Amino acid sequence: METKEIIGKNYTGKWNGVRTACRCVVLSRGMLLLSYESAAGVYMIPGGGLEPGESEEGCCMREVAEETGYTVSLSPCLLEIDEYYGDMKYVSRYFSGTVTGRCETALTEAEKKGGLEPRWLPAPDALGIFSAHSDPGCKDEVKRGIYEREYEALRRILGTHS
Repeated sequence: METKEIIGKNYTGKWNGVRTACRCVVLSRGMLLLSYESAAGVYMIPGGGLEPGESEEGCCMREVAEETGYTVSLSPCLLEIDEYYGDMKYVSRYFSGTVTGRCETALTEAEKKGGLEPRWLPAPDALGIFSAHSDPGCKDEVKRGIYEREYEALRRILGTHS
């Protein structure tokens, strides 16, 4: 498994807490499954936080189902991206998934308020969207960080499938 680090501009040089998330790259017929938050206009690879006692695979499958309404089977973990912002370390573990069925979404109140919805986009379009992290006009540090992380993940994971 490959590991990549991203250091935010506001990193203090020392982290005091860790948050781990599991994310799933789902590609079907050249289309990539993404979560889109309409209130913020932000795309993300589906995934979220690891709960106490939960396996990484279980977290990944749960998060994809909750956010998108799709059930998936997973590859072993392909990539870890460690991000450092402020005094925190954020660990994202990436899996590749294949759709196995449909289910009901189970969005949190924050996700409902943010207008979270699943969207299928052509993989090159998704890479183009996430490449905006390198645009000097991108002033939103949170969005820039998300897009840098997702761009790096897609570039590495989709490259393993080409």
